[in-house]
This record gives sequence, C-alpha cells and structure tokens, in this order.
Amino acid sequence: MVWLAAGIIFDLLLVESNSVQILLGNSGELTGYWLFGIMVFLALFNLRKKLSMLPLGNASTWLLLHAVGGVLALATYWLHTQSVWPNGIYERALAVLFYLTVLSGIAGYIVQRVYPSKLTQTGVEVIYDRIPGHIAELRASAEALVLKCCDETRVDTLGQHYLDTMEWFFRRPRFGFSHVAGSQRSRQWIRQQDANVRRYLNDEERTYLDELTNLATRKNRIDVHYALQSVLKRWLIFHIPVTVALMTLSVWHLMVVNVYAL
Repeated sequence: MVWLAAGIIFDLLLVESNSVQILLGNSGELTGYWLFGIMVFLALFNLRKKLSMLPLGNASTWLLLHAVGGVLALATYWLHTQSVWPNGIYERALAVLFYLTVLSGIAGYIVQRVYPSKLTQTGVEVIYDRIPGHIAELRASAEALVLKCCDETRVDTLGQHYLDTMEWFFRRPRFGFSHVAGSQRSRQWIRQQDANVRRYLNDEERTYLDELTNLATRKNRIDVHYALQSVLKRWLIFHIPVTVALMTLSVWHLMVVNVYAL
C-alpha cells in the first residue's frame, strides 16, 4: 500500500515535471522545491509525536503518511539529481545524509511494524526500565536453586555446570543480535546446555535442572524484550540527528541556489 500510494503520487509529479521541462527547459528547480517540501512534511512527524495531546490525527495514519512520504522523497530525489550518486563534494555530502536518513527511516518503519508482535509472542510484558531488576531476581533464584541442589544431594555437578555456563547467561541480557535478527540461537543454546549436563545427573538432580532450565527460558524471554525494545527506543538516536543535519544542509543549499539565481 505504501509503495502503491507513493507510486501514484510520483507519477503525477513526474507528469508535472515533464510539462515544466517542455515549457521552460529545466525542471530541476521545481523538483528541488518539491523535495524540500516533502522533507519538511516528514520532519513534522516527530513534532506530531511530541504534541500527541492535540487532535492532529491518530498515530497510525501519520506513520503511514510518513512512510509514503519517505518513498516519495527518495523517488523525487532521483528525479531532482538525475542520478543515484551526484558529482561534487557538497552534493555528495547531501547524498550521504539523505541516504542515511532514508535507510534509518526504512529500518525504523520495519521494526515498528514487526517488533510489537514479536514482543507479544514472548508471552510476557516487561517495562524496559525494570528489565535489569527482573534479570537480577532470576539470577538470584537460579543461584539459590543450585545451592539448594548441592546441599540436598551432596553432589556439585549442577553447581559446577552453573558456574561454567549458566552463570554467564544469567549475568546480563545475552544473544542481543540474535534476538534482533529473529534467530532461535538462544533457545537452542539453552536446550544444548540442558542436554549436556542432564546425562550426568541423577533423578533428584534432574528435578533441579528442570527448574533451572525454566528460569533460563523465562530469562531468555526477557532478553528478547531487552533487545527489541532497545532497538525501538534507540533507532531515533541515529535517525533524528542525520535528519537534522540533512535539513540544515538542504536549507543552505536552497539559499545558495536562490542567491546564484539573482
């Protein structure tokens, strides 16, 4: 839908651009103003989020318009420059900032559409700022469980296993990149650690191992939240600065073009 809407609007702009080129011989100035106008509209999306208390339309509509505008901006940029990679240091600096803004915007749109459902699939709800506390509680429970096993069975096999492998896992969030990429590597790792030690345990110890594996599974779900929520919160830390830099250079570019036109 995003690509279709952007394509229809771009076709209309292309027809208008061709008409101007036939009449005046140069459509670069017109497409430049179109591109700047689209960029200003896209920049308003962040302002809309800060003014969420005002009746300016729902967030999903603004997100759709932002996505359509982003695709349209990319097409209009190519129409304006007549190339994918322009000549000149200043023009290339603008191109780098423009492409970084577009790519980070595409990444942000994807994660905002995909990650919320992935978070729901974990079966737990976790507030991002409380994740370190939840992990600390699970680590304390795991350590208490292992100590209880060693005391009651008089065997330290599970305790040694915890120190060799699971203590590393419970120390802090793990497998962040795998969670972001949608990999099941963390689950496979937990199952592998369970299988590696289970063969050396007696029936009583295996009961404790089952509880330890359950704690690890719960901790892994929290790790998913930490990884995905981190991306959702932090991608703007990159997107907004490059957008500001792009808008600043674009305003300067507009001023220079108008000065030379006089």
